[in-house]
Amino acid sequence: MKQAPRSLILVTIDCLRADHVGFLGYDRPTTPFLDSLASQSFVFKNAIAAGVPTYYSLPAIFASRFPLSMGRDLLGLAPDEPTIASELREHGFTTGAFLAANPYLSPRFGYDFGFDVFRDFLESGLVEFASEQGAPPDSRLRGRANRFLSQACHKMAPLGAAYDELYFRYCRKLDAPADDAMDSLRRFPAADVIVDHAIPWLEASAGGPFFLWLHLMDPHSPYFPRQEALELMGNGSLKGNRARYLNSYWNRQDLNTKRLKSKREEVIALYDAGIRWADTQIRRLTERLVELNLWDKCALAVTADHGEEFLEHRGRFHTPMKLTQELTRVPLLLRVPEYSQTGQFESPLSLIDLAPTLLDIMGMSQPAEFRGRSCWNQMQTNERWDRVVVTECGKGCTNPFHPDGRMGSRILAIMKGQSKLVVDFATGSEQLFDLASDPQEVRPLPWDSAIDVRKDLLQCAKRHLAESRKALDFDRRLGARLRNLRLEWAHSVTNDLH
Repeated sequence: MKQAPRSLILVTIDCLRADHVGFLGYDRPTTPFLDSLASQSFVFKNAIAAGVPTYYSLPAIFASRFPLSMGRDLLGLAPDEPTIASELREHGFTTGAFLAANPYLSPRFGYDFGFDVFRDFLESGLVEFASEQGAPPDSRLRGRANRFLSQACHKMAPLGAAYDELYFRYCRKLDAPADDAMDSLRRFPAADVIVDHAIPWLEASAGGPFFLWLHLMDPHSPYFPRQEALELMGNGSLKGNRARYLNSYWNRQDLNTKRLKSKREEVIALYDAGIRWADTQIRRLTERLVELNLWDKCALAVTADHGEEFLEHRGRFHTPMKLTQELTRVPLLLRVPEYSQTGQFESPLSLIDLAPTLLDIMGMSQPAEFRGRSCWNQMQTNERWDRVVVTECGKGCTNPFHPDGRMGSRILAIMKGQSKLVVDFATGSEQLFDLASDPQEVRPLPWDSAIDVRKDLLQCAKRHLAESRKALDFDRRLGARLRNLRLEWAHSVTNDLH
């Protein structure tokens, strides 16, 4: 029997869709280091996030539970909820987390529980995920003139579009910085900053078992990758001001899909460079592990919280308005020392099963509260599995800091094999897709076809809803509600003082 790894490293990369990594078939060099690891790792071709976006996906990764199982009004982890970090710390692991300023992965949402060291890089305040389009500061007279011109031009459609374009360019020119560097525009710490802080922690923790979690934001919008990454990708001519223009253009709400497509490839080039920089820094981290003689004692898991849309279904980014494959399908690579007999798995796997699997790899049992199941035994014997994969979100919850905005109706996706049923509770609609013949999800099956498949998936959806209600932990729900109320009270007091 092979010995369990001594330590564990989990890397989650924000917005990394599965079809943009080399080891899953992408033809651009976004992940050369991870590609080199794939031949000695377990690779899951159909790993599926349990929710979109981050605040719906991470409870599954860390606490192995579905995102809405605490109720739609509560996000994040409940106080003292068992997680992979808390379980490992109870078994004597030193635990550390270094996260690139994602405000939804902060102590406010319970993600510091179980960590000895927790750095979220949010010292300067919460990062806002807002549109960059904006407008330059106008005098009142100039503002009135702009509104008058806008109203006059929009009475005639062609003139309205022309006015919007001219005004957009005027705004970009007026507030363009003199500095053309990409670094001055980046909203989140780049992956090298996160690794710079993680390495000293690793060096200090090398004497015993440890768990390290890194969350990297480099592919996240706004897309301002390191210039070195653009050069590695062959796009070195893309500079800061051009990237700024592209991000602003991509954020515009006055353009149709046809016009947005004119910038799509350049925007994807920025996104891909962010992936490349994350890959480069994961390589740098592992090189230090080799130098510390830790690499062959560590299990490594690399995955993503969710994907990203580039107009595939007429959308951008990753708002919780749909659960299409470009948003839910993510890469998952597990490297376990001493296991040279690895493989690639086609069967769909929910990230709710990741934490139980990682604990099993480390030789530990999962807590009773975990809802997922380990697939470690099947991985070792290269067996197939046939599990129902569930993804859910609250429709339209784009600002989870405001409780009133969390109560949108549920969107639920049930996937079994190559069949996928999506139920939108707001509209009462459902769509069934055969992903084998329609991987892009553009041709829902007619109502009168695949009746047995539809019935089976609807029964799975019904069981999921019933089990979610049955598994509701009222004590932890109360604790989470009290935490939220304290935060809201503290926020209101701070506002009153100012």
